Amino acid sequence: MSSARSVAVAVVTACAFVAGAAPALAGPEDAEAGRGIFAAKQCVRCHLPRGEPGFGPPLEEIRRPQGAMELAGRLWNHVPAMAGALAQGGVEWPRIGAQEMAALMAYLQADARRDAEPDLYKGQVALLRKGCLKCHSLRREGGRVEPDLAERRADYESAAAWAAAMWTHTPRMAAMAGRLGVPYPRFAGDEMGNLLGFLKEAAAAPLAGPKAAPKR
Repeated sequence: MSSARSVAVAVVTACAFVAGAAPALAGPEDAEAGRGIFAAKQCVRCHLPRGEPGFGPPLEEIRRPQGAMELAGRLWNHVPAMAGALAQGGVEWPRIGAQEMAALMAYLQADARRDAEPDLYKGQVALLRKGCLKCHSLRREGGRVEPDLAERRADYESAAAWAAAMWTHTPRMAAMAGRLGVPYPRFAGDEMGNLLGFLKEAAAAPLAGPKAAPKR
């Protein structure tokens, strides 16, 4: 077995999702509930305290004071490698709903108050530079993969809802990007927050209906 495959199999073995009910949540941002979810989803198998042998970044790197959208961007960046390893081992991708994600964010010390106010211009630039419109559309301009990003979406209402939607969507998106030869976009700093701010602003204005045919 090649060393690369050995590592992938090891990651799958270490991070395999254990099916079953997640702990009951005391509240949407209950850090203690988040700790339980972190264990239930087997994140603890890969993300160990610094100095202990783990396959992912040390716990101290992911559990630290940070912005909620900053963490959403880091999760986006993390997904492809993890998804590829799990898929190679035939392991189901762990499902994380918005309420669970809110609790996980609380446990990982992510706080929306640490995020900068979104810069809508930079958000629009990110939308274009990250190649989002090669697959999705914005006001019917761009790719054909639904949904149109200017549609009103519950995913835009909070960082947790957005991160949960991205967690669900990203493995499929990463695979599609590979098939299309599109570089997988990465987010740093405030980029994810700027992007979401721009999309929320676009969704606040209703989409124009189809143009009526000119009268003869």
